[in-house]
Amino acid sequence: MIPVAEATDRLLALVRPLPPETVPLGRAAGRVLAEDAVAARAQPPFDASAMDGYALRAAEARPGARFRVVGEAHAGRGFHGALGPGEAVRIFTGAPMPAGADRVAIQEDVDREGDTITLKPGLGAEPNVRPRGSDFAEGARMAAPRRLGPADLALLAAMNVPAVRAARRPEVALVATGDELVLPGQSPGPDQIVASNVFGLRAMAEAEGARVRMLPIARDDPAALRAVLALAAGADLIVTVGGASVGERDLVAEVAQAAGLELAFHRIAMRPGKPLMSGRMGAAVLIGLPGNPVSAMVCGELFLRPVLRAMQGLPDPLPRRRTATLAAALPANGPREHYMRARVENGAITAFERQDSALLSVLAEANALLVRPVSDPPRAAGETVDYLPI
Repeated sequence: MIPVAEATDRLLALVRPLPPETVPLGRAAGRVLAEDAVAARAQPPFDASAMDGYALRAAEARPGARFRVVGEAHAGRGFHGALGPGEAVRIFTGAPMPAGADRVAIQEDVDREGDTITLKPGLGAEPNVRPRGSDFAEGARMAAPRRLGPADLALLAAMNVPAVRAARRPEVALVATGDELVLPGQSPGPDQIVASNVFGLRAMAEAEGARVRMLPIARDDPAALRAVLALAAGADLIVTVGGASVGERDLVAEVAQAAGLELAFHRIAMRPGKPLMSGRMGAAVLIGLPGNPVSAMVCGELFLRPVLRAMQGLPDPLPRRRTATLAAALPANGPREHYMRARVENGAITAFERQDSALLSVLAEANALLVRPVSDPPRAAGETVDYLPI
């Protein structure tokens, strides 16, 4: 068995970043920007009013001053004349500032009678103007790589960028293995269970931007497994679930190696998840996950997500640890790094009593994995411990 950190390094060393492609802005949510995006114009593209009010000369703005209103400026329809002394323009938020004006007196600070306004006592000192380029200048860059969220898309649209260069979405082939499995909705036999892992892993991969192909369940037979693995052709990442241990019916390593898998490692000093394996199989990375539901999902958090992030060119793809105060004492840990299902609330973390790797109900209640290093000594309530949010 190798340590978790070494397994992570070996796995990420297998990854080859995916090439970029052009993606229309309307379809770029969640994609990873692969090349810097450059603003085609400044924002705002002109000096703009920040408030509803009256545009005038700042040098003339004082309580009691009177101005003649000579026009109006709206967003999308400005006033195209120039202000003379003692003149003002009725202006609305977002409208271009008229030539000669450098201040907006907000409407609450103004009395108006006909075409004449008078500035009230207590006139505010703010200019209420958004200078041209105060948000960003023409030529400003959105730096790659970054996963594009709603605010990024709004910014790119304002930059007048209609399409971006984004990393190609990883193609993932997901394979459940085992005679004991049936799909949800089918009727299990007396010795069978419902396949659950692949549905959680599919959601996990899609959340990281992948396109997932759910392949047929591979039965515990070398020929059947070979046939299903052949269907994974063209995938960037092949994920098998189950059959990665060392029992007589755990066939994934043997069959995959016969099909060309260059094994990087098999079995790690981790709980849950010891049977994890990985390597390259042609152009694809293969990750062989354990069959126990919690083991598969925990390994997905630690290994599947980082691989997909690295494929899309994201820096620092590993999950970031956080710290919390231990709510209850824990006994010493054993010879494997332990990722305990836990719950963090108000800065305190509590590990669930039941840590069996088959208990999906416990995992569904957890929002953290409490990390116990190898041979970690007993921990008292109040001590600070590391965890990964999930």
